[in-house]
Amino acid sequence: MFLRLAEQHRQYVQDLVMNLQALATVLERRGYLASCYTCGGQMSSASFMVSLGDSHLIRFLVSDYGITWTEMRDDRELMKLEGAEAISQLQELANLIKHSVSPSESPTLLSKKSLERHSKPVSFT
Repeated sequence: MFLRLAEQHRQYVQDLVMNLQALATVLERRGYLASCYTCGGQMSSASFMVSLGDSHLIRFLVSDYGITWTEMRDDRELMKLEGAEAISQLQELANLIKHSVSPSESPTLLSKKSLERHSKPVSFT
């Protein structure tokens, strides 16, 4: 049973990495600065980043060790989500792009939705 679950998890991570690569390509075509880097040929991890303008940056990391979404503005972390919440936030970003929101409009839309739904300020004390 555990070997089957491990294989399903590997396949899930690979599917997520492929979708991140596709999302980065679509974002670049729409005028965003976006990238998706993978390690090795097995596609077992990826680092996805997109700049939404006005020093607003999204970083999404996926690996066998976990999944994280980090949203930053002016080099300050606004929000950090993990697991299913991180994937849901990625879906919101994809939905914004699907509905043709321009780069200059998206920072306020994404930030408002993000902060309303997941208002957990990060403190650096």
